[in-house]
Amino acid sequence: MSTRTSADVVVIGGGVVGTAVTYFLACNHVDVLLVDKGAIAGGASGRCEGNVLLIDKMPGFDCHLTKLSQNLFPEISEELDYPIEWTQKGSLLVIENEAEMEVAIDFCQKLAGEGLPVRILNRHEVHDDAPLLADDVIGGMECASDGLLNPMALAQGLTHGAKKAGARIQSFSPVVDIGLDPNGRIGKVVTETGVILTRQVVNAAGIWAPEIGKQVGLEIPITPRQGQLLVAERTFPVAGRKVMEFGYMMAKFESSSYKRDVTPEMEAYGVALVFEPTQTGNFLIGSSRRFVGMDTACHIDVLRAIAKRAIRFFPVIKQIKFIRSYAGLRPYTPDHFPIISDTDIPGFYVAAGHEGDGIGLSLITGKLIAQMICREPLAISVDPLKLSRFKDKQKDIDGFGRKIRN
Repeated sequence: MSTRTSADVVVIGGGVVGTAVTYFLACNHVDVLLVDKGAIAGGASGRCEGNVLLIDKMPGFDCHLTKLSQNLFPEISEELDYPIEWTQKGSLLVIENEAEMEVAIDFCQKLAGEGLPVRILNRHEVHDDAPLLADDVIGGMECASDGLLNPMALAQGLTHGAKKAGARIQSFSPVVDIGLDPNGRIGKVVTETGVILTRQVVNAAGIWAPEIGKQVGLEIPITPRQGQLLVAERTFPVAGRKVMEFGYMMAKFESSSYKRDVTPEMEAYGVALVFEPTQTGNFLIGSSRRFVGMDTACHIDVLRAIAKRAIRFFPVIKQIKFIRSYAGLRPYTPDHFPIISDTDIPGFYVAAGHEGDGIGLSLITGKLIAQMICREPLAISVDPLKLSRFKDKQKDIDGFGRKIRN
């Protein structure tokens, strides 16, 4: 039997972004109800790594936004009555050759100019940091403030905290329609289980955000971009913290003709080393980047390429068994920035399109949306993140100072 209820704000989407929005609204004493078509963290938030990184951000707005979010995690970790497994051991980009080192030094100087705790490591220092690295790795770049957490635990913890502050959660309740009043404002959210009367909606539906946008006549340019990961057995420590390869960063950030020394399959699948240790004694390796629609199946050719790339940097991985694999879909936007925005529909907000940065940007997204709805001063200008930016057809794909990122 259908039900009828009301809320000041309805948040659509129970991933880390939607739960962060709900948490910050509830802490501001807003009557908020979160709905999701499935379980909390049932989408990309349950199929990803737990990175909160600054090392892969370009100087400028990108860096400032991420730093604001990163600064919130230690506080939230203490505030939530839930173990989110937050650690802040820093991250490491490993450098294969002198061409990469030259770019890395310049990149590091620019990030240091933004006040980030970054530094270049020479050959001795990088092998002292990670003794099991391949012998021919010549150096690295470190960001000491980078952290890791359990993304599913973060979403659950934020949900738990939001409920304690008065929020309501309605899982397994797909949204089938959003009704507008005669003045074109938000009036109601219709789910398969009932009607919710509301004046404000936050679309935090990730890769499903375009589907929700169509219900109010908005085009939201988000496309699913698949990434696959491998999970190792519990084993000896391969490395003590997050490790990635700098060569892939060069390919993302630069428009030059620089090419990594990788196989055609690695190039085609967007494979690069990503190594992430867990608190349970195993580790994840990735990753890949492909546009394959809504496909969340793992493909052996991609997984094989991921494993080969990891072994290139950590030869010892050849001795370790992998117990499972999984794939998630990143919500990709054309300019690689998220959408954190009000819209032309009064009372309708978008908090989606974070691609590979949903975990790291979740808290600042939640805080900014709560500030918008509560009409408080914003922690940072959201002009570069507005949905309306996509209406300007003359804007370059990366019109905000960077070329490409996760």
